[in-house]
Amino acid sequence: MPKEVGKALIAHYAAKPEFIWVKDGRVDVKARSAMAVFQRADHYGLVPSDYKVALPAPEAPVQLAQGDADADQPDPAEMARLAKEARQKELVTFEMTMSAKVLTYVLDATRGRINPNRLSGYHDLPRKKVDLKAAMEEIAASGDIGKYLESRQPQNWQFKALEAELARLVAQGEEQRIEIAPGTLLKPGRSSPELANIVAAIKLRGSDMLKEKHAAVLAAYAGEEVYTPELVKLVRDFQRENKLGADGIIGRRTIAALMGGDTNASRIQKVKFAMERLRWLPREFGKRYVFINQPAYRATYFNNGKPELSMRVVVGKKTNQTSFFYDEIETVEFNPYWGVPLSIIVNEMLPKLSADPSYLDRIGYEVTTARGKRVSSSSVDWYGVASRNVPINVRQLPGRKNALGELKILFPNKHAIYMHDTPSKSLFKRKRRALSHGCIRLQDPRGMAAAVLGTSKDYIASRIAGGRNDKDLLSEKIPVYVSYFTAWPTADGVVKYFDDVYDRDKRLAMAMKGTTRARQS
Repeated sequence: MPKEVGKALIAHYAAKPEFIWVKDGRVDVKARSAMAVFQRADHYGLVPSDYKVALPAPEAPVQLAQGDADADQPDPAEMARLAKEARQKELVTFEMTMSAKVLTYVLDATRGRINPNRLSGYHDLPRKKVDLKAAMEEIAASGDIGKYLESRQPQNWQFKALEAELARLVAQGEEQRIEIAPGTLLKPGRSSPELANIVAAIKLRGSDMLKEKHAAVLAAYAGEEVYTPELVKLVRDFQRENKLGADGIIGRRTIAALMGGDTNASRIQKVKFAMERLRWLPREFGKRYVFINQPAYRATYFNNGKPELSMRVVVGKKTNQTSFFYDEIETVEFNPYWGVPLSIIVNEMLPKLSADPSYLDRIGYEVTTARGKRVSSSSVDWYGVASRNVPINVRQLPGRKNALGELKILFPNKHAIYMHDTPSKSLFKRKRRALSHGCIRLQDPRGMAAAVLGTSKDYIASRIAGGRNDKDLLSEKIPVYVSYFTAWPTADGVVKYFDDVYDRDKRLAMAMKGTTRARQS
């Protein structure tokens, strides 16, 4: 039992010792209504066994033992008293257990079962405070406990879409799937026992047009293991159809397409993870906000709850992950300087400085001491900088080659993460875009800057054209959610699925299983 649940129970029953779940010595209909909600907990991505409560046994009549008339008989009054006392203890135990499970449900529905900040250092989300004392008052007074409990679930459209998707997936059951051995790699002209499964998967997953075009090849195939030119043509067309590189090589991505991507079971799990993560965020995102979903590599600006602008983004590499947090956008900076982090100086610039001490001067970076005095890069003890014995600042001047491009959008946070432009525009063409040092690179930075400032792209262009480092403050701060969802609904309610870029689903799965084990023990 969570500590805050125990404290709330003690406080409530000390002040109001009346039963909530028992009436006239029997389990009340109110308790049964709450237990019915517990049984539906999995509809909301929760675990019904977390809230299981054993009903007290039906009250049995007191019976005297049959025996010799001269034998000592128990005192009927004493037996009745003992039976009543035992029954009362059983009902009190049920009452307290029921209240504890109800409050646990309220906590889980409101803030999630897992404390995200214990998952990794890349999670930075304030744990929601839930007034359980007030909740107990509301529970005791509620005339419809089922409606009350379900109202504690998030009520935003995103959660409703996930709830509907979960119901659809559960009703659908597992779809047909051809299994192909993990690690299979097949090149033209080679042989593999998995080729029969590959052809079977194309028959299952390929379009009617594809199968009609290659009907003769598919009909003639009899399970041979040699990857013939005719089969290579078939696979290449399948790859084109699925927007893969049409090289005829059957590797990890082609196999994923052949197997149909996520299974129904894995999609159910992703939706449940999304419902859990959504509870970590505010119940309402605001009228205007920016939502960044790292696995989707996408940032979207919402106005009055509707998406007005959406674009591709580049997020952090697996070794430099973008954190999961939320904050408020405050500033747009034009023609920014780039303050080079110490980690980049040490890991990426130090080898070049070893070969050429004037490297930073030559490529146009500004080096200054802790007091702001500008110095030549060749005069600095860079190994002293690496060991943190020599404080030094390095920044790249504004310009065409600046790593931050034309502008950056700031929401000050301890992770030093912000949105910005980039001169490396070709990166947005890639499907997997976990490529940065942690910040979020925007495909259309001028559009995003105009949206958050409530102005036009022409105005943004005019501010950049001046070439001077300058900034605009937002008249009203806008929430920004730098999130992580491997299942997430589009504005029309269709749930899309994404790869687990940073393996955070695996960590969350372990934490959820651990929570279930701890609660059941």
